[in-house]
Amino acid sequence: MTEILLIRHGETAWNAVKRLQGHLDIPLNAEGRRQAKALAAALQNEKLDAIIASDLQRAVQTAGEIARLQGLSTRTDPGLRERCFGGFEGELYSELPHKYPEEHAAWRAHDPDAEFPPGENAGETIRRFHQRVMEHILHYARQFDGKKIAIVAHGGVLECAYRAAKQLPLDAPREVTIYNASINRFIYQDGQISILQWGDIAHLDAADALDEINQTQT
Repeated sequence: MTEILLIRHGETAWNAVKRLQGHLDIPLNAEGRRQAKALAAALQNEKLDAIIASDLQRAVQTAGEIARLQGLSTRTDPGLRERCFGGFEGELYSELPHKYPEEHAAWRAHDPDAEFPPGENAGETIRRFHQRVMEHILHYARQFDGKKIAIVAHGGVLECAYRAAKQLPLDAPREVTIYNASINRFIYQDGQISILQWGDIAHLDAADALDEINQTQT
């Protein structure tokens, strides 16, 4: 059995204004850095065996605060990046239905094979994204069998793990809140992941914690 702490990165300036990040490499803002420090302090009395993060700096910075208090280094993995949204990246969510009405409608309809318009990065369907994320999470779950690890990533990554644990179809509307710097506890056993605790933000001021923006699709 492996215990996995899946953690969303702290707040960024783009989170605060509801601008889509995806693979664009946006750092934590001052609030995000404060959240990361509070998160690290909340976990400092739990012995972690490894800390793995998406290679995007908002995740690396968050993981770095945890690693510093744990006396560990952070392993980075691009396979744990947020979903790539193609031409949606860099846009305000409020602009999307006007600039890309057809693609935005397919996205809101939770079509697991909907494609994004071209952009700086090549977009991923939800099906491809889910497969990528779960392959990497399960890889670390098997590698660190019998241990406790933290994986610091993104809202979409956490949602993939939630869906896998609950065996929800990819086209089902999202049913959970995913806060910045939240702790979400899973166990991996007998080839399956299950949820022990979801959405722990006791270490934060709940009024200042932002939900992962894809909630607007539900």
